Amino acid sequence: MKHSIDQFKGQTRLPNIAIPKRYELHLKPDLIACTFSGTVQINLNIIENTKFLVLNSLELVIQHSLFTNSHGQYAPCDVVVDDDDEIVVMVFEETLSVGEGVLRIEFSGVLNQHLTGLYKCTYVDGGVKKNMATTQFEAVDARRCFPCWDEPAMKATFKITLTVPSELIALSNMPVANEKLDGELKTVYFVESLIMSTYLVAVVVGLFDHIEYTTTAGIKVGVYCAVGKSDQAEFALDIAVKTLDIYTKYFSVPYPLPKLDLVAVPEFSAGAMENYGLIIYRESDLLYHELHSAAAKKRRITIVTAHEVAHQWFGNLVTMEWWTHLWLNEGFATWISYMATDILFPEWNIWTQFLQQASEGLHMDALEKSHPIEVEIHHARSVIEVFDAISYDKGCTVIRMLQGYLGDVVFQKSLSTYIKRYEARNARTEDLWDVLSEVSSLPINTMMNRWTKQTGYPVIYVELKDHTLVIKQSQFLLSGLHADGKWIVPITLSVGSYERNRKILLETSDLRVDISDLVQSINVNLSSIKTKDEVDVQENLWIKVNVDQSGFYRVNYEDKLAVLLRKAIQNNCLLPTDKFGILDDGNALCQACEQSLASLLMLIDVYRKEFDYIIVSKLIEVCKNVLNVSIDAIPDSINELKQYFINILLYSAEQLGWDSISGEDHTISLLRGEIFQALAIFDHDKTQKEAIRRFQISLDDRNTTQLSANTRRAAYISVMRNATTESRTGLESLLSLYRSTDILQERDRILRCIASSADPNIVVDALNLLLSGEIPDQDIVYVLGGISLECSEVAWRWLKGNWEGILAKYGAGLLLTNFINQIVPLVNSNEKADEIEAFFASNMNPSIVMNLKLSVEQIRIKARWIQSVKQEQSLPDLIKQLAKRN
Repeated sequence: MKHSIDQFKGQTRLPNIAIPKRYELHLKPDLIACTFSGTVQINLNIIENTKFLVLNSLELVIQHSLFTNSHGQYAPCDVVVDDDDEIVVMVFEETLSVGEGVLRIEFSGVLNQHLTGLYKCTYVDGGVKKNMATTQFEAVDARRCFPCWDEPAMKATFKITLTVPSELIALSNMPVANEKLDGELKTVYFVESLIMSTYLVAVVVGLFDHIEYTTTAGIKVGVYCAVGKSDQAEFALDIAVKTLDIYTKYFSVPYPLPKLDLVAVPEFSAGAMENYGLIIYRESDLLYHELHSAAAKKRRITIVTAHEVAHQWFGNLVTMEWWTHLWLNEGFATWISYMATDILFPEWNIWTQFLQQASEGLHMDALEKSHPIEVEIHHARSVIEVFDAISYDKGCTVIRMLQGYLGDVVFQKSLSTYIKRYEARNARTEDLWDVLSEVSSLPINTMMNRWTKQTGYPVIYVELKDHTLVIKQSQFLLSGLHADGKWIVPITLSVGSYERNRKILLETSDLRVDISDLVQSINVNLSSIKTKDEVDVQENLWIKVNVDQSGFYRVNYEDKLAVLLRKAIQNNCLLPTDKFGILDDGNALCQACEQSLASLLMLIDVYRKEFDYIIVSKLIEVCKNVLNVSIDAIPDSINELKQYFINILLYSAEQLGWDSISGEDHTISLLRGEIFQALAIFDHDKTQKEAIRRFQISLDDRNTTQLSANTRRAAYISVMRNATTESRTGLESLLSLYRSTDILQERDRILRCIASSADPNIVVDALNLLLSGEIPDQDIVYVLGGISLECSEVAWRWLKGNWEGILAKYGAGLLLTNFINQIVPLVNSNEKADEIEAFFASNMNPSIVMNLKLSVEQIRIKARWIQSVKQEQSLPDLIKQLAKRN
């Protein structure tokens, strides 16, 4: 018998013995004892004679089980629970024959504190702390709530019943069919669901305010949120209603459920989760406060809501067959959320901001330890690590590249066909390529398989010989190592004007492109350009490859073309997207030691007069990256380097001022916030003094206009940059504000800033709060994301010293990966990388394996970059000169 059971262990997927068709699930959460009990009846189709039923279960106690079919009732002679494989094996003495039957299981479990499965979170009602219950099942945690076939391809219908305290609201995927009151409890019966995957089942039990709107199609769209905050939910409700309409038209497929609810819960590990008909959010990603929410929050709520509503089609209606194809969900929902946002707010120029997503994907995918878009998942628990910049950011950028290649009309028709063809079913990546090939009459599979099945992307080398562009591709790695990847690359280029352009498909390692027809109208002889003076004469000429940054690749120009592009930036000849791309590529090429830091600093210099949000935002990021390595590479030049970066940003800062103007452009509000934050981080004395002055005023008057929502983070960073072990006033005043305010947006903002001090003791105090129980578990990501450059090593020592406590408190889920992603890559030396690898060799956890490798690789890349910068003898003199320029 043991041998027979062993066959089911260590497997990636459940055995193909039985298929669930319908679940009847009754849950009874006890919110005081923080436990739950339940029964589930699963209608099965047994497809081969068997003495075993194998399904997923984790941290549940199975109390009783019984299988019934037309031949009789069968109680298992043994029930083997294997928590390592997250399965339960039911062993029967008699053979269960092929055909239909019903498996009934009684079970119980604990409402855990790790924000996974069916878990408890707390809220305050009339000054009293109370518990509520909510679910987060993606990717593989439905099995923590009820025994089930917890794989995306095992779709079934769900009839859910909840027995809960009578004063509370119970929510699930479908509308309420009936309620029965029994003293202090009520039993709520929900309408049976459409066919769906287990990870999309959802339940919430708590106390809420509710607002609702009925669409012209008769769909009830509602928002549930904390009592007294329904006015802050109106913005997200409006976005949900409008995006439902946008997607219904785009896919030519109506939303299939009778209702769509959005519910904000006090604690949630992600931003939001797209459960069918019941999208669950962390409060800060749903609630918008007119006075206290920054412009960036309005953008975030719009994109998150558009993303989750898109999943109702891409993910819920058509679901990936296995987690290998996760990007079909996340890449597409991310891409289309920008499309919807652009329709709703065209004045935001959101497609230029989309480049921030692309840049994240390009950065991660230039690591050797990256993974393909279609990634093998051998242990279901490890899928947590794949919710990353590859699935989301590379995924959505590759989609946009393909859309640009095929054109909007063909692309939309293809997606509509795909949704209709696979409606209520599961699909693989190749199914989508087949539809696109069919509609476009192009071999999409051949082209796109290279992008989804292999890791990485190319750098395109561009050189000019007479009137011929010589284009070569090779895989780009930040480590500088050689790799063999080759892609079919849709390349766009413009010469001297966006009117003179060319589209080509690079299918080999190199290609020669005759551009004499594009050059003739400019009337110059390109090959004659030899000296800098002659370049000045020809400054109306430039060649830009990857126009509008629509392709997922980097471009490395020969020197004379790079000089011409710098001129084009100075003369404002290029689109903001192209200015962004040139800077982003320059930064990456410098990190990979393919270009000098001196050349990157000279490139930065031509962005002095920039006033476009997306460009200045990238400029700030690049300056921070340079400072990070310069602390170790050229410590004597740090103050001058900061002064140089301050001078670059002061032009925009002076144009903007601290105070917003009524009716100003959304991107201006975004820009103001980022510029003053950067000046505070770079220790600009005037900015910090003004910020602290305004902060003091705001302490006395919470409604003052002296410190707007957009500039508060700059003020809080300034306060913390001036906090030291000897003078802790800043930290204490911010923590006092955190403890006294009930404004959610303010609490988040404070947490993002409390670790930005340059004093190691202050930063350790801030990190210790993560273990104190005072900060909600979901909010650790804010504190970790704000650790100052100066305190990278002390943060690592803190992580190392507290690892066991962190593991015990945060569990092995999504939250744990934040400690690795946000702290480990901060350090800069190979010695530290060795120390980190040695520590985790005996402290490894399955949910951090990939993230740890990626983080250590980033340290070694920085260490190599530092050594390269040290070799640049003339760098200190150049920085002195640049710092004097105004």
